[in-house]
Amino acid sequence: MTGLLQNSALSVLTIAILSGCAVSDSNSNIQSLAQVNQAWVGPALATPPKVDELLTLNQIMADPDWMGLLAKGAYWSDDSQSVYFARQAHASPIRDYYNQGVDQDIASSLSLNQLHLADQQHGVINSEITRKAYIYQGNLFVKELASGKTSQLTKQNTNIDGVRFLDGGDIAFWQGDQIFRIHQDSGMLEQIANINMAPEPKGVQEPETYIAKQQQRLIKYLALQQDKANKKQAYKEDLNKVDPSMASKTWYLGDKEVVSDLSLSPDGRYVLLSLIDKEYSWRSEHDIMPNYLGKAGYVDAVPARARVAEDNPPGERLVLLDLDTHTKKDITIEGLSGFDEDVLAKVKRENAKAKGESYKSEKAPRKIQLMQDWGWSQSAVQWQSSGNGVAIMLEAIDNKDRWIASLDMGKGTLKTEHRLHDNAWVNYTFNQFGWVTGTDSLYYLSEETGYSHLYLKQQGKEAEPLTQGEFVVSSVTLGPKAEFIYYKANKAHPGIDNVYRVSIATGKDEQLTQWDGQLDYKLSPDGNSLLLNASRRTEPAELFVKVIGGDRKQLTHYTSEAFKNYPWQAPEVVVVPSSHGAGEVYARVYLPQGYDKTRAEKYPAVIFNHGAGYLQNAHYGFSGYFREFMFHNLLTQQGYVVMDMDYRGSKGYGRDWRTAVYRNMGHPEVEDLKDGVSWMAANTNVDTAKVGTYGGSYGGFLTFMALFTEPELFQAGAALRPVTDWAHYNASYTSNILNTPDVDAIAYERSSPIEHAQGLEKPLLIMSGVLDDNVFFQDSVRLVQRLIELEKPMFETAIYPVEPHGFKQPSSWLDEYRRIYKLFEQELK
Repeated sequence: MTGLLQNSALSVLTIAILSGCAVSDSNSNIQSLAQVNQAWVGPALATPPKVDELLTLNQIMADPDWMGLLAKGAYWSDDSQSVYFARQAHASPIRDYYNQGVDQDIASSLSLNQLHLADQQHGVINSEITRKAYIYQGNLFVKELASGKTSQLTKQNTNIDGVRFLDGGDIAFWQGDQIFRIHQDSGMLEQIANINMAPEPKGVQEPETYIAKQQQRLIKYLALQQDKANKKQAYKEDLNKVDPSMASKTWYLGDKEVVSDLSLSPDGRYVLLSLIDKEYSWRSEHDIMPNYLGKAGYVDAVPARARVAEDNPPGERLVLLDLDTHTKKDITIEGLSGFDEDVLAKVKRENAKAKGESYKSEKAPRKIQLMQDWGWSQSAVQWQSSGNGVAIMLEAIDNKDRWIASLDMGKGTLKTEHRLHDNAWVNYTFNQFGWVTGTDSLYYLSEETGYSHLYLKQQGKEAEPLTQGEFVVSSVTLGPKAEFIYYKANKAHPGIDNVYRVSIATGKDEQLTQWDGQLDYKLSPDGNSLLLNASRRTEPAELFVKVIGGDRKQLTHYTSEAFKNYPWQAPEVVVVPSSHGAGEVYARVYLPQGYDKTRAEKYPAVIFNHGAGYLQNAHYGFSGYFREFMFHNLLTQQGYVVMDMDYRGSKGYGRDWRTAVYRNMGHPEVEDLKDGVSWMAANTNVDTAKVGTYGGSYGGFLTFMALFTEPELFQAGAALRPVTDWAHYNASYTSNILNTPDVDAIAYERSSPIEHAQGLEKPLLIMSGVLDDNVFFQDSVRLVQRLIELEKPMFETAIYPVEPHGFKQPSSWLDEYRRIYKLFEQELK
């Protein structure tokens, strides 16, 4: 075993011969659905590939550049003939950018003076589809799409925050709270909105007190000065009204709020503002993270986020500015269905009862804000392509409602177009929406049926589903001619993605790709091709171009030969029946080298718990946990069965699977882990007295909960960067699942490992980065002290002084996984 931990040259991988694992990129070699189905449900598991050379931890945890510098952030050129992407070495602070034609085999590197070409992904296009405006290095550029000619319109040190084309072709952009318009006919730069978050100046004041009035009456000089001031003020006001050369009048909106977001209508008349209390901060004064290795040799106090127990988001307030009439409307929320419901009444009543108190439910306006989806790049404010019709997506701070509302510009009132209510929490993804170009119809995603699906709603009519079934729809794209809506879905299997499109006019749905792994896509600007970032279980993601109705071509080949030539074991994706009423639990299984289901000596096993909670890992794509994938291959070479479970709360399986952990984190998941152990015992000859578990972040939390609440289930566990007390985690994530500690202390005490630490009976390894600004190092410190006071001798700790939540240094990864491996070797064999 000692040879496993030795330093070994990466050349070992380059000389390893791939045995039966080569995969062609041609469409003809895609597995048939029947072949894939056999792997999904069949009890027989494939024999692991034989290897001549064993993996080492030094190889696995080395700088990942040896696996290849893969393309990142890929997107189409405006003419649909090439693709832009970046590549970045692991230790490099600089990204290199490339352009590759769809008919070329090699990409061209962009020089420094060409980098503005690679920053057009988030540009905006005019209604005639002839010009594109985009921001590069904080400045504004415009591109003529026909010729490709690019012009720089601004050259300044103050960054531009956003840009849009206006009806008629003028360009508007905003910097901070100031909005400007560039007139295309004259090139004149006009400031159309000057928003000042300060009280409005009082101007010339008439005397108010007795003494002031007396002076004006008795002293002619003072009366004359007052009269001059009044006349100058009146003259300036009259001039502003009629002189076209004057800039727009300043908006004074008070000094108690700041602008959280702004959006300008396509006709340039309206500005929709979202305002938030200026006293609100993402942190409080005592929220710091000590860096014990500060550059100057001292301890640095690094600012850190607030904890959910102390964070109190105030919500946002909407204001509509009419730039033509210079009038302001405060938008009321009464038009939102359920805006004043006490949606937490049941929870509050339960918590009050636990304290011997009673709770009386009363209606009151709820705090709301613009929707904050964690994955989208669009705005929560969507204007129709021309004019000033607008749809706004809002969410309740209590996480129980999401609204799509239209706005009456004249009245400043909202009308609910769609309300998505969830007694647990509304998802922080699957919220894409927008207008179908040239119509008054909205498309949007909603989990109202239990799965994310696509809907079409014409104003004044009931919404119509465009997709239906027990699968998840995401990544919605409206086609360039507004004939189709494109989307990604896992229809055939929860762990396999493909791209589809549905006709807006007929509802006809068609599958556009035939892939057997995971993928993301981007539709070409001309609507004729798809850019795919696609992977399989043993193949990291590469770029492909798929002509709609035609062939698929692999565009990049950046996975290293060293990685490709090693006979990696592709984990089988299996279904574990739930004995706790949860239906089916999907998992990946890796089998030991020389696996024999009938051998007398049963196998040891390890279950890996993925992070994030809401994340999918038991799929047919290359795992984002690439180090763990290789570590699991290493474990199989040492005689272990390994399982990765998509326990309840994981992504990809619909709303009910996601919300199964509501107010009860760590308990349904542990039930699933128990079923996983039982499945391995029944199907892979595993000794249930020789099973360990490990994971990082949420996976570390789950390791704690398993060892603390089911002490006989695992014989050892390793918790990496783990959550120990949910009251110390952030509000945006935790309040979804557990509400807030002041409202729902029961959920926090039920779900926090530190409350169950007395149950520890088996060896536990706790590993944390000191500079972790996501799960604070303090989390582990508090639990360690709790375990010390409980007189628990079976735990050990390891700290990593320079590491954030996602470790950076290969030496830290190596140290971490050496300890994990040693723990399993000592306790499971």
